[in-house]
Amino acid sequence: MAKCAVCEKAAHFGIKVSHSHRRSNKMWKSNIKKVKVNDNGTPKKMYVCTSCLRSGAVERA
Repeated sequence: MAKCAVCEKAAHFGIKVSHSHRRSNKMWKSNIKKVKVNDNGTPKKMYVCTSCLRSGAVERA
């Protein structure tokens, strides 16, 4: 499973509860993209979540 290289955000696990209160396992995946990033002037591919991309924590190549 991919993890954000900036904020280390990854998948979350929990229990889904239906209307009749039956419980089953659930996984929430974070929105992570493989992006070309400028790392000290050299382009490099990294896994970054979309919230880090929007906030400007990463500069795209």
